Amino acid sequence: MASSESGMGCGPDWPLCNGEVIPELHGETLIEFGHRVIGAVLFIFTFILFWKVKKEYKEKRPRVVANWMIGLLTLQLIMGAIVVFYHLPSIVVTVHLLIAMIYLAILIWFWRYSDGKISVGKGIKAHLTWLVLFLFITIGIGAYIKHQDYGLACGVIECGNSIFPGSVPELLQTVHRLLAVAASLYTIFFTYMVFRESIDKLKLRMTMGSLVVLIQLVIGIFTILTNISISFAVWHLAAATLLFAVVIEALIVTSD
Repeated sequence: MASSESGMGCGPDWPLCNGEVIPELHGETLIEFGHRVIGAVLFIFTFILFWKVKKEYKEKRPRVVANWMIGLLTLQLIMGAIVVFYHLPSIVVTVHLLIAMIYLAILIWFWRYSDGKISVGKGIKAHLTWLVLFLFITIGIGAYIKHQDYGLACGVIECGNSIFPGSVPELLQTVHRLLAVAASLYTIFFTYMVFRESIDKLKLRMTMGSLVVLIQLVIGIFTILTNISISFAVWHLAAATLLFAVVIEALIVTSD
């Protein structure tokens, strides 16, 4: 939605859309209204999951995580309203996305909570934790750059007439790229570690992660070359989200 710049498709109204419960569905309004409907359905399913966890689990941990889940989704709805009322402020939109990432991590946690754990050393667990943090920060900075329209501050390699940043937009874009490169290399290095230490149950997961890294690299280049076309911008975020989900799932299913 944000990549297509449809965030104000319902105007400054919330929870109504252009002053109506069900507006005329076309263009930006269709995209924004569809986003809101999906959010409402997600809230209903989340509440059902919350109720089931409270009913069926007696352990403290899943009940606490369920509280965080419902709290984050409530905060997400409030942030969504703030985004509309204040006409898409970049920092709020970025936080909105990062909350969605944390919420995704919680859903994956519930998905894998009852599964058997993969036993790994503390080093492997630590690497996964750091990789998750790298990806989270990289996604956050990337989102802020996108919403500040800094995405074209630098070319594929150079920034203006130099390879060094000379302005705040160029600096942020450079930091984002360096973090993305670091996270990518870290993912590939960790995949190598998994194969070197023969952690069979992580091999497929991290192979998928490394493939997503390579695909993301290609998408990132084409995103710049096409002046951040909507299609490539959407795929860029989708690939980053998939990589984040793969690494989060690997972290959740391991125990040291």
